[in-house]
Amino acid sequence: MKRLIKDLTFDELKKWLENIGEKPFRASQIFEWLYKKNATDVMQFTNLPLELREKIDDEFLINSLQILEHQSDGKSIKFLFELCDKNGIESVFLPYRYGNAICVSTQVGCKMNCRFCASAIGGFVRNLSAGEMVDQIINVENFTGKRITNVVLMGSGEPFDNIENVFKFIEIINSKEGKNIGARHITISTVGIAEGIYRLCDFPKQVNLAISLHAPNNRLRDKLVPMNKKYPVEDIMKAVDYYIQKTNRRVTFEYALIDGVNDSIECAEELGQMLKGKLVHVNLIPVNPVEEKGFRRPSKEKIKAFFETLRSYQIQVTIRRELGSSISAACGQLRRRYFNISEN
Repeated sequence: MKRLIKDLTFDELKKWLENIGEKPFRASQIFEWLYKKNATDVMQFTNLPLELREKIDDEFLINSLQILEHQSDGKSIKFLFELCDKNGIESVFLPYRYGNAICVSTQVGCKMNCRFCASAIGGFVRNLSAGEMVDQIINVENFTGKRITNVVLMGSGEPFDNIENVFKFIEIINSKEGKNIGARHITISTVGIAEGIYRLCDFPKQVNLAISLHAPNNRLRDKLVPMNKKYPVEDIMKAVDYYIQKTNRRVTFEYALIDGVNDSIECAEELGQMLKGKLVHVNLIPVNPVEEKGFRRPSKEKIKAFFETLRSYQIQVTIRRELGSSISAACGQLRRRYFNISEN
């Protein structure tokens, strides 16, 4: 079975070329076709000798994804991609004033089983390779005709459960030979896998960290995020404190507001007490309804009250702009419907 060429870093591609008797400068030409020109067919690599193109074609796949479906609300676009093994993943294109962002999936399915998320419906299937993550960017850029400037690993899957491929993906898209996306424009979102947070402290790229918290205490978070039983709130905060001390970088806390569950003033007060004085930012996310889960977003009045309570603790807080709720943009919803995946 052919390998995906985008699974190779620049140095790995140079080594492969050397091993087949080619000059290493060819790696720069190949990377330019892959990442600057977004080529999807090796025969487009017209400044390479035909013999080398044929060798590449014998060894590698150039593109690992096909668009099965896309939905747009006039701004954001939700994509359902088919992988080579016929599994499906989702990505979301999100245009902002500061540039164009993409929400990338890191796994097919998910093990975390967060109660308000559709990603884990049907269970975990497999990790994505670095190249399959890169191809989400390439295919979205080719479809939209717009350059991606910001990458958020917040689609289906837990990035730190696929950490080696995620770090390799970041290396490829950050490299000047690759997509040349600045490290500070890349965000990893985790449910709070402490080992991953500690490893990120030593990762040489200055990427951003976001924690999917969703509750201010273990009692409530155990119900919403089952992985909290393994990584309770106090362990997450210990890792976050170490990360801030080691990197001096701000951490974002994602908090999905669910009507009647975690949206009370008491929850806001407890969250404020926990985060006050820390180098953090809170992103409030009115939950996207998922049919099987039965959760609803709070009223605008309750969202505003939660927001103002956090602000009273001098915590930087925003309410996420609602992009994509009308196009099944919550993780896993489009895949679930297309493949008729039901709750286990």
